[in-house]
Amino acid sequence: MSLAQKIIELENTYEALTYDRYPVVFTHGHDCYLFDTEGKRYVDLYGGHCVSILGHTPSKVSNAIQKQAETLFFYSNVAYSPVRATTAEALINAMPEGFDRVFFCNSGTEANENAIKLAWKMSGKKKLISTNGGWHGRTLASLSITDDPKIRKGFEFALLPGLQVPFGDAQALDECLSNTTDVAAFILEPIQSIAGIVTAPDDYFRQIRDICDRHEVLLIFDEIQTGVGRTGAFSICEWFGMRPDLITMAKSLASGMPIGAVFMPERIAAQLKTGDLGSTFAGGPLVMAACAATLDVIKDEKLMEHALQIYSHLEQLLMGTDIKIRGRGALIGLELPVPYASIKNSLFGKGWLTGSSAQSHIMRLMPPLITPISDLEQFAKDLLSVIKEHLS
Repeated sequence: MSLAQKIIELENTYEALTYDRYPVVFTHGHDCYLFDTEGKRYVDLYGGHCVSILGHTPSKVSNAIQKQAETLFFYSNVAYSPVRATTAEALINAMPEGFDRVFFCNSGTEANENAIKLAWKMSGKKKLISTNGGWHGRTLASLSITDDPKIRKGFEFALLPGLQVPFGDAQALDECLSNTTDVAAFILEPIQSIAGIVTAPDDYFRQIRDICDRHEVLLIFDEIQTGVGRTGAFSICEWFGMRPDLITMAKSLASGMPIGAVFMPERIAAQLKTGDLGSTFAGGPLVMAACAATLDVIKDEKLMEHALQIYSHLEQLLMGTDIKIRGRGALIGLELPVPYASIKNSLFGKGWLTGSSAQSHIMRLMPPLITPISDLEQFAKDLLSVIKEHLS
């Protein structure tokens, strides 16, 4: 039995079998590349669910974690922390003007749960409005506003009642709020990722800002995937010329260490008191060190600019083909002339890690912001070749 087979057998024997996994074992990674037990190299254009924004084992982040580990692994939020203090400052400085405070947690779904709790507490209202196709997490409040029947099945009895409106339709939101009372918040992904990298015109976001203001409803941006510079701005709202009331981020924020964050203005933060929100592990020293180093690399190496170059270059490479591109920056959907599932394994065999979506013909790419243009060029060639073989 090979090493890979032994590892796969152990996991399949002792873990709950809730994941559909690649039939390989990754042993190490560097930059945009992962390597399996046989030494084969894979180019990671999926980023482990949009997490590895700096690629794998980025040296500055690894060094920051190691340095912090030699000083203090962990202490809870009952004590102040030098690394948490400086990381919070760096994050607020990276955010658009008007976001003055951050609450740390451990994941994207936790960030959304806490944003929902804030909306309930600040407004005194109970109902939530989300969008068709929105995906916000697996914990109960987040699951209640997630439009994914597969993961909601069997839990319907525990979910909160909510309302949904079509994504990108400001009039539908206005009509819903005009006919509904007791709404605390409207939450949406500015780009719907799992739904198939679904976008909306910039003006839509300015319209929903005005609508929420008029109806006195909080507006929450779920930037678990669009945040941390992936779209070419630290928060995607910078492209829209407006500000939501709350922003949630996670995934890429600490280059693979578990983290979530809720960003808020002072007017909201000022209404919180001790004990309103909390988490044992959130804001721990190791995670904060990783987050601070991640922010430094993104800023120092001008990676938000490179995110835009990734999109524009891939767009040029695919121009004149049957493939259409959508998204922004390094959050990309490719509309294919064949179902993605039919070519996924062929791409994997050529050493490319890519992602599916809720739309059968849409491939998702969330590459590290350090992805070389040369890799994109080779990917475009291989993708077109695989599609041609499939169609012939």
